[in-house]
Amino acid sequence: MNILVIDAHGGGVGKALVAEIKKMLADVTVTAVGTNSAATTAMKKAGADFAATGENSVVVCARNSDVIVGPIGIVIADSLLGEITPKMAEAVGQARAKRILIPMKNCGNIVVGTYDMNMSALISAAVEEIKNLL
Repeated sequence: MNILVIDAHGGGVGKALVAEIKKMLADVTVTAVGTNSAATTAMKKAGADFAATGENSVVVCARNSDVIVGPIGIVIADSLLGEITPKMAEAVGQARAKRILIPMKNCGNIVVGTYDMNMSALISAAVEEIKNLL
């Protein structure tokens, strides 16, 4: 299974996702794509098998993934302080992959019906969803 983790800013969410995925799911390939080099570096250090940076990397990697996971902003153009371009959001939204989106209060979007969980619990829930797809 090919899992694509996408993150922005400093890559904290992506770093935690990559580390937990690699810990809990040994037989998967994790590709990390950051919207900037800091996010990419953080995810690579966390154990991603492959890493890349930028808009075109999101577009290309989204086509070849079975699962895409990251903050909910990865499917909303101009979110995450503008780091998600319209092409990125479109690529993620149109990918054949299953999308596992983590609701974030600081991305300018409110998702009703979600629990007020801390980041660690959200990461664990996301990895549990990936397990269910295996």
